[in-house]
Amino acid sequence: MRTRLHERPRVLFVCTHNAARSQLAEALLRKYAGDRFEAASAGFEPTEVHPLTRTVLAEIGLDGSRLHAKALRDFLARQAVRHAIIVCAQAEEQCPKIYPFSGETLYWAFDDPTAPESSPELQLAKFRRVRDEIDARIRAWLRTPPSKGLDR
Repeated sequence: MRTRLHERPRVLFVCTHNAARSQLAEALLRKYAGDRFEAASAGFEPTEVHPLTRTVLAEIGLDGSRLHAKALRDFLARQAVRHAIIVCAQAEEQCPKIYPFSGETLYWAFDDPTAPESSPELQLAKFRRVRDEIDARIRAWLRTPPSKGLDR
């Protein structure tokens, strides 16, 4: 899975529906390291991007209008993936179906912000919390030294 010198290594965030967590991670990595990585996201069973995903991105100045749900099958054996980062436990359970297709596979399980809450305010608060957790995790990952043989 060698990339050409002019190409940025692809980081693919994987979740079940590609509706919230993986979309947030894609947008946040693009914000922090879009010059170093090509950020992408996909789901095993893609649906639609949750409206609150776009809302919480807009709150921190990111435009989520171009985000769209993508299928994992569009990446498997079709596009080079340097780092696959699984962001939900349900997708992690399905990982034997996708291993090995990347140079490195990481597991970062975050709560599902799309799970129903008792009020719209609590739902939005959950999206904000998960966004902030993903933000912190990405920034920490970018500060760590690269794994042996993997560019970062």
